[in-house]
Amino acid sequence: MKRTAMIRHLVQKALHIKKLTPDIENEINYELTRLGHISDVDFEALELLMSEMDAGRIQLVPNP
Repeated sequence: MKRTAMIRHLVQKALHIKKLTPDIENEINYELTRLGHISDVDFEALELLMSEMDAGRIQLVPNP
């Protein structure tokens, strides 16, 4: 997978399973740190994730 699409892919994964696991969260944080910046598209994806979490449609859960 193209590294520049990793954050969007991780957000899509969380939206699909309707859960934000610590593993997904850690991978998102790793990519943000590695890149040192965030693209507009990735920012929008993260905003959508946060919006879905605020609305209660995505749950923050521990690793299984």
